Amino acid sequence: MILTDYLLSTPDIQWEMARQVGVSHATVRLPETEDFDFTSRAHWQTVYERFLRHGLKPTVIEPLPNALHEHIKAGDDKRDACIEKFIRMLPIMEALDIRTVCTNFMALIGWYRTSTVYPERGGATVTAFDMEEFTGKEGLAISQQQLWDNLEYFLRAVMPEAEKHGIRIALHPDDPPVPQLGKVSRILVSRENIIKALNLVPSPNLGVTLCQGSYLAMGEDIYDTIECFLKMDKVFFIHFRDVAGKGEHFHETFHDNGPTDMARTLEIYRRYGYHGPIRVDHVPTMAGDKDGKAGYQTTGRLFAIGYLKGMLDALGYPYI
Repeated sequence: MILTDYLLSTPDIQWEMARQVGVSHATVRLPETEDFDFTSRAHWQTVYERFLRHGLKPTVIEPLPNALHEHIKAGDDKRDACIEKFIRMLPIMEALDIRTVCTNFMALIGWYRTSTVYPERGGATVTAFDMEEFTGKEGLAISQQQLWDNLEYFLRAVMPEAEKHGIRIALHPDDPPVPQLGKVSRILVSRENIIKALNLVPSPNLGVTLCQGSYLAMGEDIYDTIECFLKMDKVFFIHFRDVAGKGEHFHETFHDNGPTDMARTLEIYRRYGYHGPIRVDHVPTMAGDKDGKAGYQTTGRLFAIGYLKGMLDALGYPYI
């Protein structure tokens, strides 16, 4: 498999740490500043070469830039222009051999937690969600049918182009995977719904980001779910993480301190011959961490990558 780390587009300590722990591929968050043009090959080239100079090969784009995707998910009057810009990104990605885009379809309210300081082992802290502590977002509303319609509209527009350029679209589940946040509906909240989404516009280039924590929080059997999507040849990217709890009440854990047998999940991927990208996700904030946001701090990330590499080595699971 391809071991990646989630990195911003300008060098920081996490770029250095990634190389020092043996990561040579990057999951890239593109700049979302006014001076970066998503449709400019030259702008992409600048970012791409910056990574290469640091010994990191850009491999996944995550997320589809919010400046475009928020309008697409909401289906507003800027949707078509944003879809057109995304389509113009695809030949650039092909030329740079960046083959995967991790997308979600959480409209109006994205990734959401009610706490970023939930206590974990030894005083480390993690993110948590408790529906009882959710405060509604005034004026925000979208129905499930609108979301299904908007998702299908997007996929019908982009999948033929993605196929033409050899780019894979990897759908990430909603997080938290609950059907409503106030008046804002969510649809990618179960394995059944994810499969429904894949069947809206069937394509060999449409698959999933197998975010283990999200599927666990749904209440799905994580081992069966991994095997299900592998059998369908739909696992395009893995988010390697664990959570305790389900649905409306859950929190992140250390990768070795949750309910999932993480080595068993890797053994399933190995058995089915998965050799695509993977990254650790939503790591604890540990003593001394001050250089990132909750879930993406440095020390917890180092622990998680080392833990992942150790298990891969023990399993004899090849990675680069």
